[in-house]
Amino acid sequence: MSRQERIRQKLERRRARREMLRAEIERHAKDILESRNFRRSDSFIQHGAVSVRSHCLRVAECSLLIEKRLNRLGVRCAERDLVRGALLHDYFLYDWHGSPGGDHRRLHGFYHPGVALRNACREYALSERERDIIAKHMWPLTVKPPLCREAWIVTAADKYCSLREIVLCRGGAQGE
Repeated sequence: MSRQERIRQKLERRRARREMLRAEIERHAKDILESRNFRRSDSFIQHGAVSVRSHCLRVAECSLLIEKRLNRLGVRCAERDLVRGALLHDYFLYDWHGSPGGDHRRLHGFYHPGVALRNACREYALSERERDIIAKHMWPLTVKPPLCREAWIVTAADKYCSLREIVLCRGGAQGE
């Protein structure tokens, strides 16, 4: 098999995996994906050139991949809560970049989980796990650590995705 054929197959596997993950996300959170405010978050930049909406979708995908690996090890998670919490973890609905060097920008990491939780509670009936995911995803900045494994998964996925988005942006590459 040629190198080009191996690359093509690898890309095809990635595409199929992403389609499967997106189908699972839609199955658990179609109402969120179709909501006006979630769609509106596409106009707010999160990291580099990545929108808040795209970031949240990536975190949900990454969280599902972690959940599937844990599941193979016998560790069970509430998949619906995991997906919905991941999609809503940055549901702050504003441009956090504000004026350069201002308090808004410096303190965003500390207070946006509370803003996201308040916004999400206004629009959705959240489970305790979903609340924990949204409120604690910025640990250790949030001081209180997550209480459920789903929140730990989203916390890890968020940090991984954020790092990738920042590094890819600084390297001049476009996000996925």
